[in-house]
Amino acid sequence: MKEIPDELRGRPFSRSEALDAGVTSRMLEGRRFVRVHDGVWRTRDHEMTEASWLAAARLALPERAHLTGITRLQQLGLDHGPRLPVRFVVEGDLHRELRHVFLHRTKKLAPWDSDGVCVAGAFIAYCALARVIDAIKVGDWLLHHGHLRIEELHALAWGDRWRDGALEALWISDHLDHRARSLKESETRSVLGFAGLPQPEVNHTVPLPEAVTVIADLYYVLFLAAVEYEGQQHLDDPLQIASDITRYAVLRRCHIPYVQVTNAKLAQPRLLVREVHQMLVAQGYDGPAPEFGDRWTSLFGTISHAMEGSRREFLLRCARGEVV
Repeated sequence: MKEIPDELRGRPFSRSEALDAGVTSRMLEGRRFVRVHDGVWRTRDHEMTEASWLAAARLALPERAHLTGITRLQQLGLDHGPRLPVRFVVEGDLHRELRHVFLHRTKKLAPWDSDGVCVAGAFIAYCALARVIDAIKVGDWLLHHGHLRIEELHALAWGDRWRDGALEALWISDHLDHRARSLKESETRSVLGFAGLPQPEVNHTVPLPEAVTVIADLYYVLFLAAVEYEGQQHLDDPLQIASDITRYAVLRRCHIPYVQVTNAKLAQPRLLVREVHQMLVAQGYDGPAPEFGDRWTSLFGTISHAMEGSRREFLLRCARGEVV
């Protein structure tokens, strides 16, 4: 029995690749190979990963199909959102039913390159279906890492307002902040803001009488209070743990109260909001108490749903040039 060529192992491959490697059509129909899509195969011992499904989709689709949406953004290093189905877009008509693939069709592609549609175009496509809180996290991440500029997003979304997600992307841009250094920082800021608490400064240097620099994840300048997200590195990295101990000791000595946020607290966001509110009240805040009504609820629904009540107002803002 002829050996399977090494270059075909560990990945999906096309029929033409198999033939070039000396594997005949008859061999492909045998027990050692499995068809993934029409014209795309794998060896029986290869287990399909998320990356494998993406590679298989590229082989099965024509070159005019380009990565879009969350799949395109994940190629930049974003660790958020579902990996399957992988999302492609094609200009014009094309009907393909492929496992773990969602193929969008459009009358006009956003600018694209060898990696897929441009980041602004991919984010617009993502906003068409995304929840508000997820779009804020993803948008912040793209801005912070330099993959996207607000001006680029506004130009494409405003210029092509007919695109699915264009108005949603314009709407969500009001809630983005490039200073956020992590997805969880963005999530924390969002739950506090949509509950009606004052907007904190993001990654702000805390003014201290000591010759020590402390940068708070979220800092309420008027109330001299901080909110700190404790990621996994704060629990696993000995150097980070030592740094945290020193930083929190400095804040206590300088009478700067703080709330430490963990994943467990973010899983119960109303309790977190109330804890931060209590800290602010103790520091002199006398503004509105948190509200968990329609605005709060909208954070966990789609952007399009959140816009329903303000769509006319938003379009008027666009017409006045307040969103450019």
